Order: sequence, then C-alpha cells, then structure tokens
Amino acid sequence: MKKKGILIGISGASGSGKTLVANTLYELLGSEKVVILQEDSYYKDLSYLPFEERVRYNFDHPDAFDHNLLIDHLHRLLRGESIEHPIYDFKTHSRKKETRRVGPHQIIILEGILILAVPEVREMMDIKIYIDTPPDICFIRRLKRDIHERGRSVDSVIKQYEETVRPMYLQFVEPSKRYADLIIPHGGKNVIAIDIVKSKIERLLME
Repeated sequence: MKKKGILIGISGASGSGKTLVANTLYELLGSEKVVILQEDSYYKDLSYLPFEERVRYNFDHPDAFDHNLLIDHLHRLLRGESIEHPIYDFKTHSRKKETRRVGPHQIIILEGILILAVPEVREMMDIKIYIDTPPDICFIRRLKRDIHERGRSVDSVIKQYEETVRPMYLQFVEPSKRYADLIIPHGGKNVIAIDIVKSKIERLLME
C-alpha cells in the first residue's frame, strides 16, 4: 500500500533534549497532524523476571527493545492505519496490560536513543535528526528525571550510568550520529534548527 505518512526520527543520548524537540515540532505543526512515539514505550516486558533482576537489566542495549513491534507499528501508521500503542511502567520495568489507540496521523515523530542504530527503523525515516548535547548535561538531566519521575535513588542512577548507559552510548548511540541528516546542538533551545526542520516537513507534506 502507498505510504501516506511522513516519519521523522529524533535520536541522541538519554537526556539530550529529544523530547523537547519532538514536543516543539508537535506544537508548531499542529496536534491534529502529528503523533509522537517514544522508543522507550517499546521496551520488552520484563514481568517474567524477579524485580531484582529487572533492576540489573541493560536497558540501553538494542536487545532491550521490541523493535519488531515498533517496526510493525510504524508501517501501519505510515499506511494511514491506527495502532494499539504499548504503555511501559518504568517503576516496575514491565509493560502495562492496557494500550492506547494512536493514529491515523500525517506526521509521525519517533524519538529514542537507538532509533538511528537500527537499520530497519532508520531506513523508514524521511528526516533523521541527532541531538548533540554534552554528556555532563545529559547526565544531570537524566539524574533529575529518574529521581523525580521514575522513583529512583541517586546511587542507582549513577550505578546504571556507569555500568550500562555510558558504555552503550559509546558503543551504539554516538556512532549512529553519522546517519543523521541534521545534527542539532543545544537541543530544543536551537530555534533556528527546529525552524529548518519544520519548513522541510511542510515541503514534504505539499509533495
């Protein structure tokens, strides 16, 4: 079936500002046209593991995500169909039973740390963006978010950062930057870069 939608991928390190860029584009382009998907929602369900094992899981490796389900959902959205979007519980590291109906929309914004590192996902994108933010800023943002939004302790965030987040960033996330069409420094505060992306999306819609 002919592709009906446009897919914009926004990648970068955890805490780089991907969500702010995605939300800014969402507001500029209009909520009736745009849907935002987060790669984080497609974490594999770990409810079969004891909680102690879930906590030690490497959530920054490509194998932690159900990319097959994500790819299927992207194909459906791009064909103009709706999907049942998974809902992930970060406090229990498990997928909730309920889902949320998403689509159809003309513009799909996908944001996540590894979306440019997965060829099957990357090749579906019309625009590939990488948010380039200094690692120390990313860490501070992640620390604040995980404590306030995900009920984590300072020690657990630092331990995870040292053991998996930073090594996986160096192995998978940072090298995927070479696939980007546009590298944006300063994240969501870079109004010039966001305006360029908005203009490109509007041109694609007219085509």
